[in-house]
Amino acid sequence: MKNLLEIRNLKITTLRGRETVHLLNQVDLDIRKKCSFGIVGESGCGKSITANAVLGLLPYPLRVSEGSIRYESKNDEMDLLSLDAKALRAVRGREISMIFQEPMTSLDPIFTVEMQMFEALSFHHPEMSRSAMRERALEMLHRVNIPRPEQTLASYPHQLSGGQLQRIMIAIALINDPRLLLADEPTTALDVTIQAQILRLMNDLKEQNDTSIVMITHDLGVIAETCEEVAVFYAGQIVEQADVAAIFHETAHPYTHGLLQAVTSLGGAERKLYTIPGIVPPGGQWSRGCRFADRCSRCMEKCKEMMPALTEVSPGHRCRCFLHSEEAES
Repeated sequence: MKNLLEIRNLKITTLRGRETVHLLNQVDLDIRKKCSFGIVGESGCGKSITANAVLGLLPYPLRVSEGSIRYESKNDEMDLLSLDAKALRAVRGREISMIFQEPMTSLDPIFTVEMQMFEALSFHHPEMSRSAMRERALEMLHRVNIPRPEQTLASYPHQLSGGQLQRIMIAIALINDPRLLLADEPTTALDVTIQAQILRLMNDLKEQNDTSIVMITHDLGVIAETCEEVAVFYAGQIVEQADVAAIFHETAHPYTHGLLQAVTSLGGAERKLYTIPGIVPPGGQWSRGCRFADRCSRCMEKCKEMMPALTEVSPGHRCRCFLHSEEAES
């Protein structure tokens, strides 16, 4: 395989009564080795369910209805969607790890930090002694800059701050040296100082461990700080994908432009926050044309009738918009 992870034609559906509702449609992604890849978009655009599908963690009744997710492990290539439950558990936490959105609820409140870090180790390394596991746990807490790591190991989650819990989640996710880290809103609910420390930490760990990182966020500042490539999601589709410089300086899709304008508007002369009108339509309630048409200031009549195809507007830069291509989705 050329890439560490290759997602092809991924489709995710759910049930609403007896009706099948499409939540994610024809998503293709390539995650290179030792790369930081950003997935950005508003809530409800399909970012988190894409990551959950990689690890087989979609809650019922969500399911992958079509597509493939190929991964190059340390020993072999595999289609993660074809693995049985036992084989997938062997991949989770060792080959591919995930930092979940809410550190407060991701750690078990009735177990100490030590017990939860030991569990992550013992599942994949049953031969490890308790002294070796403790040494490894302390090493990881040092690496994520946790003060007083010995005291922290003996603590329960409710005794620690949000920033400490997030660092512990990162330590657990990296304790088995995974090749791919999925980070779902890793800086949510953290103050800006702690957020900056977390982002620097993840950049440092990527360099030290040769780990690829998929950063899932709605914050373009986080994308600019950490990522090399970016995919912009809207209503269950990729609407724009390019390297981070092109996304910020050669923006092609009106939705991406709106996201950037919302970030930069307060620095303008008017000092007035720009907002994209309307909301993301719920899954299954999309128009037959461009899904952004109802919110787009540059909408044309054909945008309401036909779905634009995701086409290349410049080398490595793809966009789903009739402003740049006449090609419609078949």
